[in-house]
Amino acid sequence: MQIGLYFGSFNPIHIGHLIIAQHCLNQTDLHQIWFVVSPQNPFKQSSTLLNEYHRLHLVRLGIGENPGLKASDIEFHLPKPSYTSTTLTYLGEKFPQHQFSILLGSDGYSNIDSWHNASFILENYPLYVYERIGFSLTDKQTPKQGAFLKAPFLDISATHIRNLVAGKKPITYLVPKEVEEEINKNHYYRG
Repeated sequence: MQIGLYFGSFNPIHIGHLIIAQHCLNQTDLHQIWFVVSPQNPFKQSSTLLNEYHRLHLVRLGIGENPGLKASDIEFHLPKPSYTSTTLTYLGEKFPQHQFSILLGSDGYSNIDSWHNASFILENYPLYVYERIGFSLTDKQTPKQGAFLKAPFLDISATHIRNLVAGKKPITYLVPKEVEEEINKNHYYRG
C-alpha cells in the first residue's frame, strides 16, 4: 500500500490539515494518509503542547470515519525528539509491505536540508509538497521523487486556534465539530 505520512504536532488538528490531506489523496496514487502525531518536534517549543495522547485523540476525532486517513502514534514509542529519518526507518522495518512518502508544506520543504539525515530522506522517499503562504515553490527544485501539489491556501494556524480558545472565543468552522466539543469539554488550551 502507498502511504503518505503527514508529520506534525497537530496542536490541535484543524480543517486546514484535513483539507490538505484529502487534496493529497485526490491528486496522487497514495492509498492513505497517516497523521503522525509528534510528541516533541525538534524545531518547536514543547511548553505549549497539549499532552500527546490528547492530541492523538483529537486527530482521531477530526478524521472520523474517513477510510483514507489514519491517526498514528508511532513516534510515541521512539526516542525524543522525533526525527523523521528515525521514524521512516522504523516504519520500513515494522511495515515492509508498505511504501512510504512524506506530505509536507513548502515551509518545511524550504528548510529540509537542516533536517536530521536529510540526504537519506531525499534519496529514499517521495515528497509531496503543498504551497503555504509566504513560502513560494516557484524558485524551488522539484523533489527527486514526488511532486509539488496544488492545494487551497488556508491561512489557519493551530497557534491562532489556541489563542482564540485562551481568549474564550469560538473556534467553530476552524476545527471539526467533534474536536471543538472535546477541547471545550476538557478545557484544553485555556491557559
